[in-house]
Amino acid sequence: MNMIATKPAASAEAKPTGLEMTTSRQFTSWLADMEASLAFTTYQAGKLFMLSAGADGNLGVFERSIERCMGLAVSGNSLYVSSLYQIWRFENIMVPGEPRDGFDACFTPQMSYVTGDLDVHDMAADSDGDLIFVNTLFGCLAKPSLSASFTPLWHPSFLSKLAPEDRCHLNGMAMGANGPEYVTAVSESDVADGWRDKRASSGVVIHVPTGEVVARGLSMPHSPRLKDGILYLLNSGTGEFGTIDPETGTFTAIAFCPGYARGLTFVGDYAVIGLSMARDNKTFQDLPLDGLLAEKQADPRCGLIVVDLKTGDTVHWVRLEGVVNELYDVALMPGIRRPSLVGFKSDEICRVIKVGDAASA
Repeated sequence: MNMIATKPAASAEAKPTGLEMTTSRQFTSWLADMEASLAFTTYQAGKLFMLSAGADGNLGVFERSIERCMGLAVSGNSLYVSSLYQIWRFENIMVPGEPRDGFDACFTPQMSYVTGDLDVHDMAADSDGDLIFVNTLFGCLAKPSLSASFTPLWHPSFLSKLAPEDRCHLNGMAMGANGPEYVTAVSESDVADGWRDKRASSGVVIHVPTGEVVARGLSMPHSPRLKDGILYLLNSGTGEFGTIDPETGTFTAIAFCPGYARGLTFVGDYAVIGLSMARDNKTFQDLPLDGLLAEKQADPRCGLIVVDLKTGDTVHWVRLEGVVNELYDVALMPGIRRPSLVGFKSDEICRVIKVGDAASA
């Protein structure tokens, strides 16, 4: 298995791959206390990373190459990862309580749906275990199909047709008890690539069951999530993490994020947020975030921050420097202390075999 050990910021060293990862002093012990691990994707570098607390007190970093990986979804023993033209389902084949080679989970590819390049963003499994994803190219919510690239489920009412034109840049999805509850889009544009024209202040939140736009005036919103009945999201263009009141459409900031924020998950009373630099990408320039960073005398960073929901303080952080400068999604793997994943770039995928239960006679 491929694992890289890193240390807290005071003694971190550059990796041969050109990636340096540093952490706040207590991040690894906090992760150990949470009895969980984290996964995050970088489509820019085509990597899936898994972070865990190592037995030696250092941070365990496990990575695999997956072309343009973006959306993540954890559902039971399954891990879903979207890539350039596929959605992969990895299954944890490890027997609980029987770690092997120092790992207590081994996610192995079991199947993939070939979708074509739909620019798949957020994904989540519903209460029936069915995967639903944001099909950004077509501006709709969709399911994988056994006989087609996708099955459309829903699209915003302001889109006059289902077309592969990325009109509004639908990107985020909050799953509720009965299915998708809220989505985010960068604008309400109904022309091809029209969202880029008004990206700084035309972001919306839409209530899926009714189709009603419940909030407007956001700046490139991403990653809506429901927790304890509260709707959280990232107002990425302003660098703010906060909540939306669906009744009034009011956004209330909780914390400032020093980077372009995408990817949000929760660990107890903490939010884990992904940050990107995106300095050379025109899509992410000339946003309010630029001025706020300058005001705070800060540069955009790539990595993760952990925010205390009670205080809004950033209590832990992870910084990535080098070949990785943009992240997309972050997911919690509860109850897993040392995860691994079988990739496609070596012959390990040929050697990892699990025999299923025998069929009844």
